[in-house]
Amino acid sequence: MEIGHIGLYVRDFDRMLEFYRGVFGFAITDIARNESRSIVFLTGDPATHHQFVLATGRPEAEQHLLNQISFRLKNLGELRRVYKYLVDKNYPDLDPSTHGTAWSVYFRDPEGNRIEIYVDTPWYITQPYRARIDLLDSEAEIYAHTEAMCRKAPGFQSLAVWSQNTARNIRQL
Repeated sequence: MEIGHIGLYVRDFDRMLEFYRGVFGFAITDIARNESRSIVFLTGDPATHHQFVLATGRPEAEQHLLNQISFRLKNLGELRRVYKYLVDKNYPDLDPSTHGTAWSVYFRDPEGNRIEIYVDTPWYITQPYRARIDLLDSEAEIYAHTEAMCRKAPGFQSLAVWSQNTARNIRQL
C-alpha cells in the first residue's frame, strides 16, 4: 500500500503554493482559481498526475486536525539538498534527526502544518528512537556516524533482514 495523495485546505493559497513548489520542486499539473475556490494539483513524479493538492477553505480558527505530512525523498543527497535550501532561506525551527531507520528533517509549513522529509537508512533499530544529526556533514560522515550509533542500539539489524522478518510476520496474519 502507498498513500495516493494528500490534500490540504489552506488560507493563503499563493504562499502555500510557493512554499511547496520551492521546498519540494513540485510541478503544477492542473490549477483552477476563482472567487469561491482555488485548487492546485502538484506532483514530483512524471507518471503521477498528483501527489499533493492544495485547496482554499481552511477555517481561520486554529484547528489541529493533522499530525504531520511526511515526504520520503529518493536519497540522502536529496535530503541534504532540501535541508540546505531550508537553511539558506533561514527557515525557522529546523530539526534534523535520525531515527536510526531514517534520516529526517522536521519543520512547519507557512500555516503551521508539521512536515517531515526523510530517507530510509539501511539499518533497523528498536523504535522509538531519535537523535539530532548534522546534515551539513558529508554523506560519508553521516553514514558512518549513524551506523556506529545504530550498532549500539537495541534491535540492530540490517533493513534487509528486518524486511524479511516483517514479511514473514505479515503473511502469518
